Amino acid sequence: MAFSSYANFHVHGSFQNPFISHRLNHLKTSLSSSVKPLFKELQQLLPRKVDDSKTMKNTSGKMLDALVDSIFQFVDQPLLPSQKNFAPVEEIGDLVEVIWTEEEIPADFAEGVFVRNGINPLFGGLKSAVSIFGQTQHTWVEGEGMLHALYFKKDHYGSWIISYNSRYVQTETFKLEKQKHNKPCFLPALEGDAAAVIAAYILNGLRFGTINKHLSNTNVFEHSGRLYSIAENYLPQEVDILTLETISDWNVNGAWNRPFTSHPKKAPNSGELVIMGVDAMKPYYVLGVISADGKLLHKVDLNFKRSTLSHDIGVTQKYNIIIDHPLTVDVKRVTMGGPLMKYEKEEYARIGVMPRYGDAESVKWFEVQTNCTFHILNCFEEANEVVVRGCRALTSLLPGPDGGLNKYEWYSKGFNFADDHSAETGYLFSRLYEWRLNMVSGDVKERNLTATDFSMDFPFINEQVTGLKHKYGYTQVIDSMASSDCGMGKYGSLAKLYLEESNSTSFEGKCEDLIKVEYHKFEENNFCSGSVFVARHGGKGMEEDDGWIVTFVHNEETDVTQVHVIDAKKFESEPIAKLTLPQRVPYGFHATFVSMPCQS
Repeated sequence: MAFSSYANFHVHGSFQNPFISHRLNHLKTSLSSSVKPLFKELQQLLPRKVDDSKTMKNTSGKMLDALVDSIFQFVDQPLLPSQKNFAPVEEIGDLVEVIWTEEEIPADFAEGVFVRNGINPLFGGLKSAVSIFGQTQHTWVEGEGMLHALYFKKDHYGSWIISYNSRYVQTETFKLEKQKHNKPCFLPALEGDAAAVIAAYILNGLRFGTINKHLSNTNVFEHSGRLYSIAENYLPQEVDILTLETISDWNVNGAWNRPFTSHPKKAPNSGELVIMGVDAMKPYYVLGVISADGKLLHKVDLNFKRSTLSHDIGVTQKYNIIIDHPLTVDVKRVTMGGPLMKYEKEEYARIGVMPRYGDAESVKWFEVQTNCTFHILNCFEEANEVVVRGCRALTSLLPGPDGGLNKYEWYSKGFNFADDHSAETGYLFSRLYEWRLNMVSGDVKERNLTATDFSMDFPFINEQVTGLKHKYGYTQVIDSMASSDCGMGKYGSLAKLYLEESNSTSFEGKCEDLIKVEYHKFEENNFCSGSVFVARHGGKGMEEDDGWIVTFVHNEETDVTQVHVIDAKKFESEPIAKLTLPQRVPYGFHATFVSMPCQS
């Protein structure tokens, strides 16, 4: 059937042509009844890694390619003007010196690399796949990973030399599409019409041995002197910190064969890396502990009853902290015509406290108010309590509104904390929240730590206090109006959280015991991403906030991206430096700062 026959295709996957609509409904029904037993068999038979010799170099592979090419059409997902800085850029691939004249980087700023990860889809942007089965489309968090790195180095005279580089993370699926085929190959499989999602799931699995691309676009972390890029649908990719070249998968010497969290945490004192991996198939949640020198010490299935899309994990001196909220991935739900990913607001949420080397039976679970918490600020032990702090909302930003709802209206209402506080508004509004879990009595104390002036997320701390009691934290602050207009998250300022200083307030006759917050606001139409704390180099007896906040900031008026360096002790003041980069940097996700000694 020619692609021109899809001229009346609507965004939510319905056809105006009655004949095509009838055929689509028939296909959905048949797929729903016939594919259920196939799923289980496929999940057992399909390898997790791409194997060209079994899928692309034999006759059946070529036939599958021809089938996909004949019935699926890849089309661009257009960007609104307000979304222009989510569009991809070309990688640079080599160091380019950054020239600045007005500001000065402090002499005790650490030599090192500030590196951020983010989406940079191949072939011009995110794609939808249209077929007789319906339509599937990529969500805005999908797209190949690209690293953007700023290198801070001193010459022999103590003067700063600053350079920039950007490079794709070259996973095996990246190489397959870019180098082998040089065109889109993987069918979007996360969002869209149920029949089309099922077809994409099966065809991707048969052709490539995996249902989705290995995106590696979410975070970047250092362990045992090595740098890794990660997204939680696959293994970390080891990256050469000096060149940003991708080296290989990191499967922890063959001991880890499943997805790997985007937010591993280093345990205080021991330097062990606590990880977990969630999957759509059992075992749904597996936790691991990696030694300071990179060996897997502990691996355990926590016997989850559902596939929870848990994005973060916490640590204290003795415990691992587990988030189990009702954002679920369910293949069976797709076969019944529902979405693969869904936030189930009527379901339970709980937090688990597990001894570092415990098992499923050793986890002490605390039922908490239903919520979605993607990111943990920090966790620590205090007397009989384990304290967990994170950015909590009542609904998940992903996968977006249910079919038929206007995405921009959904964002607008979600970020609008209306005066009446009705359930119809404010569901996306994220506040810093605290859970105090009493290990003796089993009681839970929950409270908001920040007010409803600004929604905040992407929290971070001075990493030297990870797992320990701390005084300060930092977040990116959501520009609610810009995010509503865009339909994606934009962050127009930063917040400094004074966790031991009170700023109580009364609202509608109720008093909330809130914390003091300071804000660093960017100029209008400037938005940040990838913010980190960089501790002052070489200082002794330093205070926890003695250092700088470093962040990428894009100006949507000039289309210029800078890196701002902000004194954490003078948080509301102007940045001490603004470093203009040689190219635009699209909005992205998480970053890290790696000091030079880790490069040896």
